[in-house]
Amino acid sequence: MQLRNARLCLDCDEIHEEQHCPQCASESYGFIKRWVPASERRARQREPEIDGAHRETITTYKQLLDTNDAPRFSTWKLVRGGAVSLALIGAAGWMWRRNAHQRSGPSPNGDAANN
Repeated sequence: MQLRNARLCLDCDEIHEEQHCPQCASESYGFIKRWVPASERRARQREPEIDGAHRETITTYKQLLDTNDAPRFSTWKLVRGGAVSLALIGAAGWMWRRNAHQRSGPSPNGDAANN
């Protein structure tokens, strides 16, 4: 009798392998392997054999998953990029207004143009 198949009858404490107890015909039982750990029969587990096409697919998926772990942009890089963009837009707007003011020239009464 193998430990992984052994059952303990909960009514008469008989150990058996069938669906019902041979002594009392009860169907209430518990597997022995729940209380007694069975060691692995092999000394070391065999690795599954993978052919070349599947190995390449697995390698590709692992590479894709590894690259997705690292964030592309950190929060501070985004904040810094946004601040630089706003500064450039502000400077460009200031230059545009300044050039527009210089092109229009002074008003006929000598006052600066209204902004």
